[in-house]
Amino acid sequence: MKLCTSAAGFKRFAASGVGRRLWGMKGKNPLAAAGGGRRLSHRPARLLVGLLLPFLFVRAALLALESAALCSSPIVFYFQWANVQTNRVFVVLQRYFAHDNAVVLVKKLREELSMALLETTTSGDENNDGRVGIARLESSNSIPLSFEDLIKDMALNKDIKAFAFKTKAMIARLEHTVKEAKWHESLYWHLAAHGIPKTLHCLSLNLAEEYAVNAAARSRLPQPQYIYRLTDSSFHHVVLLSDNLLAVSVVVSSIIKTSSNPEKLVFHIVTDKKTYPSMHAWFAINTVYSAVVEVKGLHQYDWSHEVNVVVKEMLEIHHQIWSRYYRSLKMENFEQGKVKDRNLDALSTSSISLLNHLRIYLPVLFPDLDKVVLLDDDVVVQHDLSSLWDLDLNQKVAGAVVDSWCGPDCCPGRKYKDYFNFMDPIFSSADVNPDSCGWLYGVNIFDLGRWRKTNIIEVYHQWLKHSLNSGFELWHPGALPPALLAFEKHVQRIDPSWHLAGLGYRYPETDKQMLEAAAVVHFSGPAKPWLDIGSSALRGLWNKHVNFSNEHIRRCGITG
Repeated sequence: MKLCTSAAGFKRFAASGVGRRLWGMKGKNPLAAAGGGRRLSHRPARLLVGLLLPFLFVRAALLALESAALCSSPIVFYFQWANVQTNRVFVVLQRYFAHDNAVVLVKKLREELSMALLETTTSGDENNDGRVGIARLESSNSIPLSFEDLIKDMALNKDIKAFAFKTKAMIARLEHTVKEAKWHESLYWHLAAHGIPKTLHCLSLNLAEEYAVNAAARSRLPQPQYIYRLTDSSFHHVVLLSDNLLAVSVVVSSIIKTSSNPEKLVFHIVTDKKTYPSMHAWFAINTVYSAVVEVKGLHQYDWSHEVNVVVKEMLEIHHQIWSRYYRSLKMENFEQGKVKDRNLDALSTSSISLLNHLRIYLPVLFPDLDKVVLLDDDVVVQHDLSSLWDLDLNQKVAGAVVDSWCGPDCCPGRKYKDYFNFMDPIFSSADVNPDSCGWLYGVNIFDLGRWRKTNIIEVYHQWLKHSLNSGFELWHPGALPPALLAFEKHVQRIDPSWHLAGLGYRYPETDKQMLEAAAVVHFSGPAKPWLDIGSSALRGLWNKHVNFSNEHIRRCGITG
């Protein structure tokens, strides 16, 4: 919003009949009436200033409210702008009252108002919100509640300093109200992201019932004649770790629809014990033609006692990291809007999900496989992934997108210094560059055979112990930070066109060309496409892979 004040506009106002009546000259030129040596009354000038100041206040208030999201302190900007506009007003007055005494009057009024504005800006105790003296005024109920109240107060009290101070206090309170409303909106938005829609809960319960009463829903996956494919390295193996059956169905559907050779696809779906019946029932009664699907629950793995112990310790440490982070946010005035969206994102329940952290155990989960593609359940595949299994990893264990679409070594918000607390002494001895770009989970190719020859899992647990010893202050909650450290020097960069992330944030910065070119679009962030808070403009990318004609989906009221 660009604000400008024309001096010509003031001249037209002063020259109009209304202006003449204001001066009480009955249509005569006030300069002619005044005469060469006659003293000019201060009342007309004060009246004109009194009319102009409310106009300035209204325009400045609108500007301050519109700038609340852009400026750290619109109040300071308001007084800078108001001073400029005041200068223009006094120039007009000085031209109109072309008289020596009038010049003195204008200068005096100008000095008085400027001093009042300066004093209200510098006086009082200023807190972090820039609300100068508001606490004192609020205790005495002296801040006008509306523009009309301000005008009434100005009419009763002719103190220009008090007017300037109350104007600033009133706008400061408006600024605080806007910031508080924006904070609550952001907080509620994140809380909504952590919930499970009743439609998805209904779908899971319906399919669990189907698993219990329908023998077809309990049929073996895959069929006996396709079991050999589960360990055949000549096929393209896709791994999904998830407890969201609708999201998994979308990933599977999108891969098959875009694949040039779906007969080579083998899906390994790992879920928890609670979700296993409904997940199994879905793929048993909704046959995936051409490809092979395996659904396995964690309770079906026959792990050794040692593996069970380290997995339990790992999950406990991640829980403590999450709890410590939550407590620190509460100490940083969590309820007063001091916390940024990025901090709230780290409190997602995925940060303490066992399935989310088990990806570090892929070689243990699939001891007979060599190359696998690991996908998150909040992705949609748009182009054929077949060539992903043929990528040369240059003797590395993993392939992942590192650079963003903005160019090489461009990764805004994803540098190591954004993930880790480099103030801790442990990082001084670690070979980690704070300005290095972190790679992304979501679309990854892993050479499990080469992984088994490394100590990546051991390094991962060493860093977890370092976190435990440091009081859980090395990194924010999540599966990625410790993985970045464990996979250091084991990751091969792949082309950014394989993976477009960030579609699950509040204001995703994407364009049509990027969306169309990306092989996989990733709704990373709180706003998942199955939630109401998800972007309506992007939800269509996900909805087109949902079978809305399915009996169970219709029964639970899931719509596009």
